[in-house]
Amino acid sequence: MHFEFSTLQHPIVGAPMAGASTPELAAAISEAGGLGFIAAGYKSTDAMRSEIERTRSLTTKPFGINLFTPQRQRSAELADDLQQYAEVLAPFAARVGAEVGEPRFNDDEFEQKIEALIADPIAIVTFTFGAVAADSIARLRRAGSAVGFTVTNASEARNAERLGADFVIAQGANAGGHRGVWSVSAEPNSKNAVDVVRRIRPVTELPIVGAGGVGSGTDVRALLEAGAQAVAIGTLLVAADESSSPEAHKDALTDERYPDAAVARTFSGRYARGLANELMLAGESEAPGAYPDVHYMTAPIRKAAARRGDASLLALWAGSGHRNAVRNPAAQIFAKLVGELAQT
Repeated sequence: MHFEFSTLQHPIVGAPMAGASTPELAAAISEAGGLGFIAAGYKSTDAMRSEIERTRSLTTKPFGINLFTPQRQRSAELADDLQQYAEVLAPFAARVGAEVGEPRFNDDEFEQKIEALIADPIAIVTFTFGAVAADSIARLRRAGSAVGFTVTNASEARNAERLGADFVIAQGANAGGHRGVWSVSAEPNSKNAVDVVRRIRPVTELPIVGAGGVGSGTDVRALLEAGAQAVAIGTLLVAADESSSPEAHKDALTDERYPDAAVARTFSGRYARGLANELMLAGESEAPGAYPDVHYMTAPIRKAAARRGDASLLALWAGSGHRNAVRNPAAQIFAKLVGELAQT
């Protein structure tokens, strides 16, 4: 393995969050003694390179990047369902002066990103949404990168190890954002992060990063005691000054109008956990399991809603510790968590 979590000053990872993570956020976490991440999902290869360069300009500490694994195309198979879903979305689009986006499939420039990361390696590369060719993993490792996979159960952890992974991120149902389940159509598990870590620990010797529902130092301690070598924080950083999340999303995390969360395919066609707002609930039972087709359908609505500050139509990704999110610099959020951890 090319990276040891034991070398971190603090066993805390800033989770990669497409739509929220920035070079400034990743650098702040790494500089504070943790491990920062940038997110390559939904970005072009050139944009990914630019973010790596920017992060390097802000910190000399190690940082990582996360890629979305390409999914099985279901555009033709679910064409009628996608058309029906467009009708569900149309009134919401009209409300914010937008149009429903055209559903389409792509691989998020996956192979181009792999080649770019091999040519110009960084410390850590992780994958979410499933398996990657073992040869790609081997090439990344030879280039000097440690490779990790988001997993949600013991079977996925075993598969990650067989593929040559250096570590796994054990994601619980209490994690905000997209569920990392390897199947686009499978229902995600309902176990919290502590339970997932405990179930994975006996089946692999790989290091585990626990992820899900971290809102305090007590939550970090629980995951470490369950068998994790490090713990990922995501929702706590959504409201950070360096986060690129819409202002309305940051406000909604502590808004009494959104007390509950739901897991639905509403916004992207993949199951994801967020605050139960109007659009999420409207699409909860309607959205087909076609990713990233649905993402492109809802993207214009979400962008228009963000410009208007309308949280009712945003993807308000949130883990179970979202009430602890505050609008502060990332270093300050991190330091508070470290202080709480020291007292547990």
